[in-house]
Amino acid sequence: AYGQTGSGKTYTMGSTNSNSLLQEQLGILPQVIRQLYESIEEHCKQAEFLVKCSFVEIYNEEIKDLLHPDTPSKSIFIREDANGDIILAGVREEVATNFEDMTSFLEHGSAFRTTGSTLMNQHSSRSHAIFTIIVEQRSLIDGTVGNDIITAKFHLVDLAGSERAKRTGAVGMRFKESVTINSGLLALGNVISALGDERKRGQHVPYRQSKLTRILQDSLGGNSRTCMIACIRLCRRSYYIFVWEAWGMTK
Repeated sequence: AYGQTGSGKTYTMGSTNSNSLLQEQLGILPQVIRQLYESIEEHCKQAEFLVKCSFVEIYNEEIKDLLHPDTPSKSIFIREDANGDIILAGVREEVATNFEDMTSFLEHGSAFRTTGSTLMNQHSSRSHAIFTIIVEQRSLIDGTVGNDIITAKFHLVDLAGSERAKRTGAVGMRFKESVTINSGLLALGNVISALGDERKRGQHVPYRQSKLTRILQDSLGGNSRTCMIACIRLCRRSYYIFVWEAWGMTK
């Protein structure tokens, strides 16, 4: 989810506590999790599944493990394995056997997200949050588990809102946060532009420009599918600012 600060990205993604919400009010994350386990239930006789999850935030270009907040940021590194897949060394994945398990991990991690108050949003997310679901599937042949493993990885991302310091009144630490937030969004825009512009095909894609784009590398390029949800504030001025920024990301 992408958009200006205070435009409803966290609510849309559903990474806040959703216990009090009706079914039709649930955000993207709990709906995805529910649909995932419903699909696993439908195919449990044809395959065996292992589902794991992790939850991290990128705050001031430091990666924090939200499921294990005591883990020092300095012990977390972005690595690329022998298959070219991006992994986060130092981030622990949790096995989730059902919908309730995974939503409890989501709510636990959300409680440790970094938030702060600005003139435009009293509870502004000050970090990019990435909830990752990994599904491993082994086929069942006559009740016997096969050796081949099919792996799928889902990154569900709640981006921090793009900000203009003049409008948010950001000073001191809040200003530093807004600079790193906008830098990550700019890097994401550069990557999307490099991947989507026909004139830039075959050229270098700047995944290493930020930790956000580096982590999302295998969910932006290759054989991945990427969906971006645009969240827009209702006031006219904010709408025009958003259109200008979004155009810059997709042109």
